Amino acid sequence: MRKLAGTRKNDESNVDLTPMLDVVFILLIFFVVTATFLSETAIDAASNENNDTPPEQDNDKKNILIELGANNDILLNGEPRPILASQIRSNIDRLKAENPAASVIIKPHLRSDVNTLVVVMDSARQAGIANISIVEP
Repeated sequence: MRKLAGTRKNDESNVDLTPMLDVVFILLIFFVVTATFLSETAIDAASNENNDTPPEQDNDKKNILIELGANNDILLNGEPRPILASQIRSNIDRLKAENPAASVIIKPHLRSDVNTLVVVMDSARQAGIANISIVEP
């Protein structure tokens, strides 16, 4: 008997998918086990402990304010008495010793000289302060 062109064997038409499913489940287990999960921290908002006290003010971040007057007067931290240009570095050193994280803020007057501004900035850099800001009057 000859085989007809349109007929096939029933044994060849079955494909066994069990090994492929085993591999997929093993990969799934591997990725679930090795995945990192974020642990979120929560704040206990229902706590009644110390809710009556106000939060502490951050006094450690006091900046050093240097104002330049119209006559090139140098005022340090709002003091009424001006200081000399030769005293700037020693005063900045003293204030930096009290607060090492402080930065210098310079507020020049419109009529003050640029030379005075540069002297103040150089004194602050020599005192070891790298964060110097200049604000507009």
